Amino acid sequence: MEEESVLVEEGSYYNALFKSFLLNYFMPESCYDEFFLNFNFLDVPCLKVVLSKGLGIGIILGSVMVKLPQILKLMGAKSAEGLSFNSVLLELLAITGTMAYSIANNFPFSAWGEALFLMLQTVAIGYLIQHYGGKTSRGLLFIVVYFCLVALVLSPVTPMSVVTTMQASNMPAIIIGRLIQAASNFRNGHTGQLSAISVFLLFAGSLARIFTSLQETGDTLMALTYVISSSCNGIIALQVLYYWNNTPEGKKKKIE
Repeated sequence: MEEESVLVEEGSYYNALFKSFLLNYFMPESCYDEFFLNFNFLDVPCLKVVLSKGLGIGIILGSVMVKLPQILKLMGAKSAEGLSFNSVLLELLAITGTMAYSIANNFPFSAWGEALFLMLQTVAIGYLIQHYGGKTSRGLLFIVVYFCLVALVLSPVTPMSVVTTMQASNMPAIIIGRLIQAASNFRNGHTGQLSAISVFLLFAGSLARIFTSLQETGDTLMALTYVISSSCNGIIALQVLYYWNNTPEGKKKKIE
């Protein structure tokens, strides 16, 4: 009897732990009741919530390494050929705007968390572009100035109107930044040290974010930003496929 009571207590503990995990990360209590008490697994509103939360967490986990292939490719080649520093700056503007806007509006972390990890990796890429371009000191200055600006934007000193303007400016920043990179690829006739894995992961993530931003925040400005981002990332992804067999070395041999 004692063993049975211990097993019952352990089962209750794990059930409570499982419920707490689901309620904290994947669904509201009403959906938990709908799924696990009423056994209604086809409730559309709840399925949307769970799908959105799951995609959001998946995007965040993926973002931890989404630009790692790009960083490793730069370090392995010891070259940043084909990458535009101006494009990186505009991408950082967009990422920082999204992060600041989401924090200011108290959006759930699952709706914007990847921006934090993308920001750190994009800063690293910006530094490496400067470093391999023979401008290491400028790269270090770039890191210091950027993080000082981020601290200022996230502080209570910055008015909400400024943060909203930053988010609204994401669309032209994304378009211009991606067009700069696309023009560089077209001019070079190859994608240089651009990582195909990072490009395709960014494209897939931005597509998924259209749904999650609408579902979790209901903010049309956020959703529209991801629509624009998906379109621009799609252009770069198509260029990666088009120039798949073209390399900087092959281009140089043709010129010679």
